[in-house]
Amino acid sequence: MKVVYLNTSDTGGGAAIAGRRILKALEQYHGVEGHMLVQEKNSNEDYITSIAQTSWQKRLAWGRFVAERLLFLPHERSKEVRFLFNLGQVGTDVSEHPLVQQADLIHLHWVNFGFQSTSTLKKLFALKKPVVWTFHDMWAFTGGCHHSGDHEGYQQECGYCKFLRNPSPNDISHRRWLAKKDAYAGTPFVAVTCSRWLEGRARKSSLLQGFRTQTINNPIDTELFAPIPKEQARQQLGLPTNKELVLFAAMRVNAIGKGFPYFEEALQILLERHPELHDKVELLVFGQADQEMVNKLPLRAHQLGHLSDPMKIALAYNAASMFVTPSLEENLPNTIMESFACGTPVVGFEVGGIPEMIDHQRNGYLAIYRSAKSIAEGIQWVLDHNQEGVLSANARQKVLSTYAEKVIAAQYYQLYQSLL
Repeated sequence: MKVVYLNTSDTGGGAAIAGRRILKALEQYHGVEGHMLVQEKNSNEDYITSIAQTSWQKRLAWGRFVAERLLFLPHERSKEVRFLFNLGQVGTDVSEHPLVQQADLIHLHWVNFGFQSTSTLKKLFALKKPVVWTFHDMWAFTGGCHHSGDHEGYQQECGYCKFLRNPSPNDISHRRWLAKKDAYAGTPFVAVTCSRWLEGRARKSSLLQGFRTQTINNPIDTELFAPIPKEQARQQLGLPTNKELVLFAAMRVNAIGKGFPYFEEALQILLERHPELHDKVELLVFGQADQEMVNKLPLRAHQLGHLSDPMKIALAYNAASMFVTPSLEENLPNTIMESFACGTPVVGFEVGGIPEMIDHQRNGYLAIYRSAKSIAEGIQWVLDHNQEGVLSANARQKVLSTYAEKVIAAQYYQLYQSLL
């Protein structure tokens, strides 16, 4: 069985990580011959091919990304929403690419930023090959936003979009909804969501009525992401061994949806209530971070910067006493999965697919949505209740039973077989 996986990047973002893990797991456990086709390749893996091989092709890829942003510019409400909405108007036709032509099945992941458009997706669908599309957010079934929040226009035909400067019944979100409807016509791809929460939203979408939809979680390598003694991890990273380390991690720490201001406020509340923690707790931050933002935090912060080496990422999770993720919109975060696999409890908001991962006061703490006070209470609760490592053991067990590569590969293989 030959499968081609399409994703914008091979390293940037959670979808890239999840896509690669799915590919390798299916190869290891079921002998599936997988190749990943991307717009931007940053790794040296042989099974990944970029459509941009030459310097000219790379400039074209960059031009498509810029064009997609410029087309949205006249419509955007403010620069804060610039990357929260993708028109899907600019893309490149890969339907004739050898990897696509030779594949028995096409598996789509996150294909925005100028890689695929609604028109190029339509050409892929016209090949009449079986198609699986793993949704990492809501974009595939909205007029363009990745997370609609409390806006439910996607259940009809979009319009009156909250991300737009001049929302109206026939705004750009409605017109892009119509473009997707046209692209999907007569093409019953299988929609796979990474969480039950996202499946519930997909089933309500007017674009996916009559489509097969199911949930298959993302997988994780439980041998790479595995517990090691905290002292050992901290020594390797040059971190203090006599402190509680609270971790904040995100690809872009200052991204509006990652909730960094709630983290800062929660720490201030925590220290007002427990001033003795000034000498006991320090912070650990990894990801692209604004230095000024980090400097405002009320506790000493150790910055690891952007991490791409999975072994170093696993070390960071192992070094932490807990991971705090006050994200405002999430599907099934790889970060929580990675933290759990390393035996590190998680504090996060009760939003999206996070409640499917965090079992409240068993492997972490579910905080009231958008409540910094609740995040502070969660941090304190984990500090008080993981002295014997019970939360850590429960976190690890959750991953082994629910997200291990062998478990997820079997589910995808069964799906592939049903389509072939």
